[in-house]
Amino acid sequence: MDYVLTQHAQDLLLRRDIPIAWIERTLDAPAKIDSDRIDDTLEHRLAPIPEHGDRVLRVIINKSANPVRVVTFYFDRNMRDKI
Repeated sequence: MDYVLTQHAQDLLLRRDIPIAWIERTLDAPAKIDSDRIDDTLEHRLAPIPEHGDRVLRVIINKSANPVRVVTFYFDRNMRDKI
């Protein structure tokens, strides 16, 4: 999937030490896709990351942008063992 990172997402890469490969894997092969409850241009892509104890990475994208924009990402504690 073609994508760009927002400045916020770029900053998170440095602060959270999450490999870009995990983000790309979640974008390309999500285990689950959710719509955003507030903004219909946003989409949440979720995938367990085996290298990180199967914690679920949530990547939020703006799907209306071309290419899509990665807005933010984080490990979602509420989704652990649900995917």
